[in-house]
Amino acid sequence: MKISTKGRYGLLIMLDVASGYKEDKFISLKEISEKENISLKYLEKIMLNFKNSDFFISSRGGTGGYKLKYAPKDYKIGDILRIAEGDLNVTDCVHGGCTKAHACKTFALWRDLNKTISDFLDSKTLEDYM
Repeated sequence: MKISTKGRYGLLIMLDVASGYKEDKFISLKEISEKENISLKYLEKIMLNFKNSDFFISSRGGTGGYKLKYAPKDYKIGDILRIAEGDLNVTDCVHGGCTKAHACKTFALWRDLNKTISDFLDSKTLEDYM
């Protein structure tokens, strides 16, 4: 499994938006773009993945942007990366992508590795990295 820039930048977006949580402040993608030195167009593209996630409250206008809908402790890193990346499976066979899984000598290894990674990422929250 390799986390792409979509996953890494998606997590940065979430952390930057979370930085305004205590002040109940909206954080714009332009602010994040400038702070993180990431193309605004690319951040906008990444945000499309989060559109249906129920993670943010958004506001338009000069003081608009995004803020977290819930407390940072309520956002698992695993969930954020799954939304940004699509999935975090180490192999396709782990979730029904292989018809030979029942007879595969290495299936248990991939299944266990996938579970270990998922459990680790799901044990971490935004709050842990603020």
